[in-house]
Amino acid sequence: MIINKYVTEYIEQYKNSEIKLNKERIQFIEHLENYVFLRDDLYFDEDLIDKCVRFIEKWFFKLLPFQKFIIAFIFLFKDDGVRFYRKFFIMMGRGAGKNGLISGIVTFLTSELHGIKGYDIPIIANSEKQAKTSFTEIYNIIEENAPLKKAFENRKSHIRARKTNSTIEFLTSSAKTKDSRRDGCIVYDEIHGYKDDGVVRVMNSGLGKVPQSRSFMISTDGYVREGFLDEMKDIANDVLNGTINETNNMFIFICKLDDAEQIHDKSNWQLANPMFCNPMSDYAKTLYETVSNEYNDLPKGRLEFMTKRMNLPEVDPEKDVASREQLLATNQPYPDLKGKTCIASFDYASIRDFASAGCLFKVYGKYYWITHTWVRKELLEQVKIKAPIKKWEIDGLLTIVDEPTIDPQHLIDWFNDKREVYGIHKVVADGFRMDLLKPLLEENGYEYEFIRNPSGVHSKIAPIVETAFGNNNVVYGNNPLMRWFTNNTLVKTDARGNKTYMKKEEKARKTDGFQAFLMALYKMDEIEEIDIGANLDFLNSINF
Repeated sequence: MIINKYVTEYIEQYKNSEIKLNKERIQFIEHLENYVFLRDDLYFDEDLIDKCVRFIEKWFFKLLPFQKFIIAFIFLFKDDGVRFYRKFFIMMGRGAGKNGLISGIVTFLTSELHGIKGYDIPIIANSEKQAKTSFTEIYNIIEENAPLKKAFENRKSHIRARKTNSTIEFLTSSAKTKDSRRDGCIVYDEIHGYKDDGVVRVMNSGLGKVPQSRSFMISTDGYVREGFLDEMKDIANDVLNGTINETNNMFIFICKLDDAEQIHDKSNWQLANPMFCNPMSDYAKTLYETVSNEYNDLPKGRLEFMTKRMNLPEVDPEKDVASREQLLATNQPYPDLKGKTCIASFDYASIRDFASAGCLFKVYGKYYWITHTWVRKELLEQVKIKAPIKKWEIDGLLTIVDEPTIDPQHLIDWFNDKREVYGIHKVVADGFRMDLLKPLLEENGYEYEFIRNPSGVHSKIAPIVETAFGNNNVVYGNNPLMRWFTNNTLVKTDARGNKTYMKKEEKARKTDGFQAFLMALYKMDEIEEIDIGANLDFLNSINF
């Protein structure tokens, strides 16, 4: 069994109930014990670990046990001398020292103590200000210490270790002009703001040309859903839950509350911020006072507090259609729907940007939604949509069209294809574009109904929506586009308690697919018991 004193110390702190850990960290320790520590082809490089710890404590700050725990795994190697973990996914609440730790690690990795020539490290974030957070800290530390100034060429644009010719620089997350790099390590900072994995794919393509290449992804949680952070959390959960039986070469250190009710016991705050484990440093005591003051102001600022301080994004029940857990629960398999009857619907209100069509089935109390979306190419060039549109096109969830307006024939053709497999009882839609779709629907033989007062419909079906999501009875399949549409929808309640489903933000957060879903849901009672296959079997059994 492979062991390291810092790793053992941290795990024993937990097992001796000296510290509290959240579910994900407990799972990761179990994962290590079951899949990593028992291997006989791995070893901790104790020399490099101790050098890194001493370097950071000499020039930056005194390390806490959880930080030494993380550092130890940077220098876990296979018998062939290649590093074991190539990806480090670290999520902690705001103020937990992610950037400070990365600053120390990055400086050590470029130094002669690590000893790898040309071990360049870019620090990447959505904004230049964020990308410069660790860079500026490193710059200032070097400026304040003469021995470091001799070892590093310290400039405002880059920092270069003289003996290894390894450079630290900061970059923003535009995926352009980043090909052909030869980095030893990459730091992706505050990845909650990355709408997709575009910059990560481009940058990672340069790894592997320098020995012992690694990447660090560090973040608090955020407000962009179905983006890169959610993708990383899904992968991490698959590893921790055993869905992926191998380590996936990813070190996982996620700190968060397990449940929102835990905020009321302040000893639970260490679940999201390991700085709050006793004994607290002077820095942690000051931070703890700040967080306590924010807690005392609740419910004011609750969404920010839960998302950033406690790393547990929370929906506003008065504004959001469904919780994150309920949205993830829409990823369920479809039954065999061939021959079954559905309500078809579409949302074609904005012919210059998005349009969606879908078919809704109800089987044993669950609502199954099959859908497709069309997006104008010019819109994507003019408006910054915070979503991985190109990836969703590759996955077949949407089609990007290069035309002045979205041709309504696309929707009709899609319905015609679906009619070959399912029974379409009726096509339902908002009456706003009935002049464009009505002739085409009639020409193709569809029964249709246009709703002239959609907001009135919303109020009637709101209880169905709440109940269906609450009981995990809405099924989108593996469709992050539909989860995105749903998450972008604002539930507005008037003085009489009537609910309307609106956009949270007009330009960049689209809701078309969810609006189409609502229209279909409104007419589901017309076909609940209808099943073409069953009816045909019945007719075939009659001797005419």
